[in-house]
Amino acid sequence: MNPLFPALRRVDSDAEIHAQRYLIAFTVTLGSMMELVDTSIVNVAIPHMMGSLGATLDEIAWVSTGYVVANVIVLPISGWLANWFGRRNYLSLSIMLFVVASMMCGASSSLEELVFWRIVQGLGGGGLISTAQATLYEVFPRQESGTAMAIFGLGIMVGPMLGPTLGGWLTDAYSWPWIFYINLPLGILALLLVLMVVPDSKYGKRAEQVDALGFVLLALGVGCLQTALERGERLDWFASREIVALSLVSFFALCAFVWQELRHEHPVVEIRILRDVQFAAALVFTFLLGGALFSTVFVFPVYVQTLLGYTAWETGMVILPGALASGLTMAVMGRLTGSTRLDLRLFVVGGAAIFGYSMWQHSLFTLHSGWSEFLPAMILRGIGLGMVFIPLNNLALGNLPPQQMSNGSGLYNLTRQLGGSVGIASSATLYVQFQQANRGELIRHVNQFSAATTERLRELKALVIAHGTPALVAPAKALRLLDGMVTQQAAMLAFERLFLLFGVALLAALPLLLLMSRGHLARAGDTAAH
Repeated sequence: MNPLFPALRRVDSDAEIHAQRYLIAFTVTLGSMMELVDTSIVNVAIPHMMGSLGATLDEIAWVSTGYVVANVIVLPISGWLANWFGRRNYLSLSIMLFVVASMMCGASSSLEELVFWRIVQGLGGGGLISTAQATLYEVFPRQESGTAMAIFGLGIMVGPMLGPTLGGWLTDAYSWPWIFYINLPLGILALLLVLMVVPDSKYGKRAEQVDALGFVLLALGVGCLQTALERGERLDWFASREIVALSLVSFFALCAFVWQELRHEHPVVEIRILRDVQFAAALVFTFLLGGALFSTVFVFPVYVQTLLGYTAWETGMVILPGALASGLTMAVMGRLTGSTRLDLRLFVVGGAAIFGYSMWQHSLFTLHSGWSEFLPAMILRGIGLGMVFIPLNNLALGNLPPQQMSNGSGLYNLTRQLGGSVGIASSATLYVQFQQANRGELIRHVNQFSAATTERLRELKALVIAHGTPALVAPAKALRLLDGMVTQQAAMLAFERLFLLFGVALLAALPLLLLMSRGHLARAGDTAAH
């Protein structure tokens, strides 16, 4: 296949590819990490965007929603696109689109313009993750596939955690357009490296026909599903006609998509690979893993920023040790999975157990917790997720033939992304429900007949008077303070229950390992690499 782009220095031979494998790993991981950072980097800049563009909260939410929806539409078809254009060309085009859209996002002067370019940015970034993973499985020899996934996994773990911290710093130090402009130098570097070192796939086969109907049904089904997940909590779920309509369209479109792909000779997504029980079971597992990963990244910052008053930068510093622990663990796991003959499922069980214990530690956090409590819990969380991530990748993709690797990687990453979206949406809904239930229970014990309540009101009244409040209004102010304390405690109890649920969810996935054949585990990745 003739390249769309002239190579700066084309890497073609097996010897050159092998010699450049770590640079290739850095290149594709840089692109993936850049894309993942942008899923969360805008969140901390939302108030600044609202003021600058004159948008409401509901309107500005489309800046995030448009990006994620475009992202998940491209994910499952990235394998098909890589085969159609050639992997090197497709990565180059994706990065170029991402960089141009980033520049235009920063230069946007209206909400409509910003949302449009965020959608374009999502379309460009959608294929970077799955294409990167498929590339690494092919260019690294089988005994080093674990190391390749460790490098890739570090970007997957660090990206979502780095976004809010980097976004907060850039917004405070400069202005919100810089959360997009930061992509320009990184994107240009990634593009140059792709042109120089990333080879085309040996196994990619261009489809003879374009499954246009499959494209449309997939975009409609996945797009509506993701939009419903993004907006469900804000619109009170099925009390909203919009959410009901989106859900119905998504359901019927995805059913029609499955029927279309099973009957088409050249499907845009080869869903027949789900006949592989090990791959199908791994998809369910990674759905729950995505929920655990993205939900904790979503909930913990909300806890420390709303209840403890942490800034985005301080929150990032608390999360960073866990991310580093995760990266170190994945490096170790990468070496172990490439050299050991142990059952990889044992590592997954151990990682899930450590993650569950970490979530139990999270559930013990209080309104007065600090670094001494956060540090060990976050480090254990990183270790647990790192132990699960690498073996599960190998178990999921290790049985697939090379020609299905891109397609399988796209489905695998889409499933993890959807798991994260469902996890975040569920967390937001459960948080509100838990807080309301806790508040109602606490209020039952806070009344005029309670000696503890009377004593606390007396203390609060004395406190506000000591700070200059007139005696006549002091009782009312003391009541407001007590109400705030009850609300705060109800929120803390809600966070504690959520953390426990995250741990239970991942532990509940462990029986799926029984569906994964041990006979292939010691050689996970062999077929994929060769």
